[in-house]
Amino acid sequence: MQIERYPEREKWSELTKRPVIKRERLTEIVAGIFDEVKNGGDQALIDFAKKFDSAEIINIKISEEEIETAENLISEELKTAIQEAKSNITKFHGLQIPTVEKTETTKGVICWRENRAIEKVGIYIPGGTAPLFSTVLMLAIPAQLAGCKEIILCTPSDKNGNVNPAILYAAKLCGVMQIFKTGGAQAIAAMTFGTESIPNVYKIFGPGNQYVVAAKEYAQNYNIAIDMPAGPSEVLVIADEKAVPEFCAADLLSQAEHGSDSQVIFLSTDEKILNETILETQKQLEALSRNEMAAESLKNSHFILLNSINEALEFSNLYAPEHLILAVNDFEKYIPKIQNAGSVFLGNYSCESAGDYASGTNHTLPTNGFAKNYSGVSLDSFVKKITFQNLSEEGLKNLGKTIEVMAEAEGLFAHKNAVSIRLKGQNERI
Repeated sequence: MQIERYPEREKWSELTKRPVIKRERLTEIVAGIFDEVKNGGDQALIDFAKKFDSAEIINIKISEEEIETAENLISEELKTAIQEAKSNITKFHGLQIPTVEKTETTKGVICWRENRAIEKVGIYIPGGTAPLFSTVLMLAIPAQLAGCKEIILCTPSDKNGNVNPAILYAAKLCGVMQIFKTGGAQAIAAMTFGTESIPNVYKIFGPGNQYVVAAKEYAQNYNIAIDMPAGPSEVLVIADEKAVPEFCAADLLSQAEHGSDSQVIFLSTDEKILNETILETQKQLEALSRNEMAAESLKNSHFILLNSINEALEFSNLYAPEHLILAVNDFEKYIPKIQNAGSVFLGNYSCESAGDYASGTNHTLPTNGFAKNYSGVSLDSFVKKITFQNLSEEGLKNLGKTIEVMAEAEGLFAHKNAVSIRLKGQNERI
């Protein structure tokens, strides 16, 4: 870990840089995978599963029997936890369903906007050492609430061709039954082009390794939308003298354990809290089962002493963290100063894990500084917004002259004529 005390502002831009991911040949590799899946379909996916994961796959699509069996393979305690998380996530995202509001912009001119669900969406769920069944909830629930007609889920299997049962249980709980055993860039390619088993989709969601991230970016070349640009997970914690070092360290490590390329930033206005948090982080690290990845992540991380909470928020807005934790007294007064962040956690008891799992907010968030111009996944991510307008004869008469003048000034006389010919008809009928 790197420790800085009262760094000059000129150095802030250097301190807010993310670890650089080596991407040599990445696009070339992904392009090759896309070509093979486009041409080879299901068989290419089966071959890739064997090549990359040593997995023997017979049927790409997961059967209803496999989904039903999965329910018996997880504990009642975990089922109850998943159900409670689903309830909270549904409550929060359900409030995002808009009402249609019509407005009369000019007498006789009515305008409004309506949502339409994206008909076919794809959800990618990583498997491996951390099967993210919680991400099934975070993506499938708003997709269902938005009214998406088809929800396709792709996730890798283990070497025996089995998918983590918690993933299957969460999918069934959310009404997702089109589930396929394929992972990595090849899964993204399959949802882009479609195969004999897997339908193509219009937008792809979900996290993944650097190959999945690159594949999602590459899919945009084929007119496929994605949720957002992605990078490694990250958290920034701001702490004052009222913060609890033990809590802060736990939050930092909860992100560091995601992977060696994750980054955590700790900002404090109190040197005692800074030093105690560093010691507590080292202490807790030793007890983690994934401590090797977390330790590697800490090498790219910063512990910084600053003069004030306002200064810390300036630094945070420059960094634009995926997760921002305000472990400070009177946090309410600082909320208006937060400009760039994916999701914010307020107070000593608002651990980042709450948002990851069960508070109700979405955990699919912008990383790598994209919180400056992207939002996290919400109901809006699964819909298109269509505008409508209705002009009565009176409405066109009231607005017509304005349109004619503007169209003529732009030299677009056909635009002007579309109004003029209607107004002429009105005059002739009078």
